[in-house]
Amino acid sequence: MAQPPRLPTILLPLEVPVIYWVTLCTERRAKVLANPATFTAMTQTIADLRRWFVVSAVVMPDHFHALVSPKEERDLPVGDFFTGFKRVLRQRLRHSWNWQRSGFDRLLRSHDDAQEKWIYMRENPVRAGLARSWEEWPFYFDYREADGEPRPHL
Repeated sequence: MAQPPRLPTILLPLEVPVIYWVTLCTERRAKVLANPATFTAMTQTIADLRRWFVVSAVVMPDHFHALVSPKEERDLPVGDFFTGFKRVLRQRLRHSWNWQRSGFDRLLRSHDDAQEKWIYMRENPVRAGLARSWEEWPFYFDYREADGEPRPHL
């Protein structure tokens, strides 16, 4: 299957931050992600990313949703996030499972778009029957830069 064409530049006004909603799925939707060891490794991997800031994310058994933003290069291709995240996590976990090729991404064009995706991600475990409320789901990131360090939701 051919990859969709990419726009060469971000066509958003400079005052609008570049934020992507991304989804990465495991190959054959293997349910290997929602566990404490992988969650810890993902948290560490996110903290190690030099070119991307992860605003928030949810780890489901077979996929991962996140809101991500380039730290400095506004036109950094989102494929750079996919490649870097997968590579660093693979080195950290030395896992036997694989990711699906590439990933899904959508450039969010407004604060309302980002808010809508954040709510969708947060409620994903509830819709899947894995938790009664999003606050119960332990594999959720909500990063804040209060003291310069990202913090998981827990």
